[in-house]
Amino acid sequence: MSVQFGKWNFDGKPVNPDEVNRVSSLLAPYAPDDASVYTCSGMQILHLAFYTTKESRLESQPLVTSCGDVLTWDGRLDNRAELLDELKHKAGADLADVALVAMAYDRWCSECLPKIIGDWALSIWNPRERSLLLARDFVGTRPLYYSLGNHHVTWSTVLDPLVRFAGKPLTLNPEYVSGWLSFFPAADVTPYREIHSVPPSSSVRIRAGSLYVHKYWEIAPAPQIRCRSDSEYEEHFRVVFSQAVRRRLRSDRPILAELSGGMDSSSIVCMADDIIKAGNQDYPALQTVSYFNDFEPHWNERPYFTKVEERRGRAGCHIDIGRQEPLTHQFDHATFATTPAAGARPTKFSKQFADCLLRGNIRVVLSGVGGDEVMGGVPNPLPELQDLLVLGRFRHFLRQLKLWALAKNKPCLQIFCEVCLPFLPALSPVPQHKRPASWVNPEFLERNRIALRSSTPRVRLFGPPPSFQNSLSTLDGLRRQIACTTLPSRPGFEKRYPFLDRNLLQFLFALPREQLVRPGQRRSLMRRALTGIVPDELIHRKRKAYTSCSPLRAIHEDWVSLLDLSQRMITDSLGIVNAGSFSKALKQARLGLEVPIIPLMRTLTLEYWIRTAHNHGIFDVSRGFDDCEETALEPRSSHFLAG
Repeated sequence: MSVQFGKWNFDGKPVNPDEVNRVSSLLAPYAPDDASVYTCSGMQILHLAFYTTKESRLESQPLVTSCGDVLTWDGRLDNRAELLDELKHKAGADLADVALVAMAYDRWCSECLPKIIGDWALSIWNPRERSLLLARDFVGTRPLYYSLGNHHVTWSTVLDPLVRFAGKPLTLNPEYVSGWLSFFPAADVTPYREIHSVPPSSSVRIRAGSLYVHKYWEIAPAPQIRCRSDSEYEEHFRVVFSQAVRRRLRSDRPILAELSGGMDSSSIVCMADDIIKAGNQDYPALQTVSYFNDFEPHWNERPYFTKVEERRGRAGCHIDIGRQEPLTHQFDHATFATTPAAGARPTKFSKQFADCLLRGNIRVVLSGVGGDEVMGGVPNPLPELQDLLVLGRFRHFLRQLKLWALAKNKPCLQIFCEVCLPFLPALSPVPQHKRPASWVNPEFLERNRIALRSSTPRVRLFGPPPSFQNSLSTLDGLRRQIACTTLPSRPGFEKRYPFLDRNLLQFLFALPREQLVRPGQRRSLMRRALTGIVPDELIHRKRKAYTSCSPLRAIHEDWVSLLDLSQRMITDSLGIVNAGSFSKALKQARLGLEVPIIPLMRTLTLEYWIRTAHNHGIFDVSRGFDDCEETALEPRSSHFLAG
């Protein structure tokens, strides 16, 4: 991913060039291809290039548009042909994505944002109005952060310079912490109260003394797609899914695809192979990387990803992740990482992955993230049954209720209660996988209950169909997950997500729910549509097992250090965690008793990360949460919904 950084002093005083030089040195590993700076009164904008397509090599950034605006772009534009047609521009082949976006902005101003399809982050400085516009793509695949003070604003697609050059200790954001310990934090928050993230599918307009957040687009309820037969649904899916994969094959060098042995990654690889074999365009070579773990009894992916390799006629890179390092060795206390997710030091597995990228001259990685959630990987009957109930189709509701009860081996009454409870917010419980662990301080939970509830919005009886509301909630969860993904730098690479393609999601969200998942048939449409494209062994595979013994083994092997850690926890002194309860949970995990292992590992990660941040002077943990300074301006929204 290319990198952009900027600083604007509202009073017009020049930005210190030494500060920009330090930032440039810090960001150079992320984007080593080219660097350029735009300077005007009180403003400096830095762009560092990371080329992944032939068009990106034509870029000249920051770009001054014909109207005098200064545009900086990090992204991949997927609907080039459509935009060129709307703009009535004929010389499209030799036009960089950023130039095409600049033309669209000159024509439509901020109204162009919904028209830009792809993965991107954008900043636009308007010197006439003295305003700054920051915007991100629909899902939020490209990060964009900003820090707003009384006298200046700083923004960056990498969090590091906003943290390391803040000039004062920052304050820990309890909303981020509560999200980290339960599910995922909201996509617009960071670990620091003084630093925000531009929300996905939104723009932030900044002027001296004001800040305005606007949601420029969201998937809207559409008329339900109705085909005459299953085969027509399947054909429609193949067309849309093929487009989603094809868009992400645009690269000027080989591409690496993660191949886990599951249906999601396998379908991407197999569809990409068919597209490349068709030879309609000059696509790059596709390589694969797969992980195996012979020490885990429930994780034997080798028989499945090798079936895809047999179909392709070539093997990919295989990485053995069976031997974990001790927990205390996984966290780098000498180097500070800006988020808990980035706190672990490079392991031998990550080094093998880096070697795979370097050997193949690879800068683009395809990921199957999102497929499980949007394709019906989890056989959840509630959205379908809720739709039938709201529409008053009671006979069909009762018939489907019985079928789902048989498929899930549950009483009809239990499923009926599960269908009705989400309509009643006072009675609807937080799902088990989103609940904070028992060792999290109850007072901390109470203070942040709004942030915790925002990840589980209730189902509204009136308005869009419940299945559509569920789809938006699923999308919000994916946005949160991606927002926690760390940006790689050594070596850098760009991650692309075919299942999060905007047109694909619009299609899936407009389908009848029974097409995606049926009683006893999870991923129904996907499996039917990709028969003959994906090997039969994967089409008919049962759901992958996710049980892992590695964390429990790591706790047992590093027990003495962990026990000592639990006796003097910073998170306990901050009122986040009850150290006694956490120590008890560690002992239960060591004995092999049932413990929520993901929250346990996240608590350890958070503890190590806060310790390192404090040692590097990033946080002053003695201040706690109550005495922190707020930023000069808090974001205010125009019909922006955090969830």
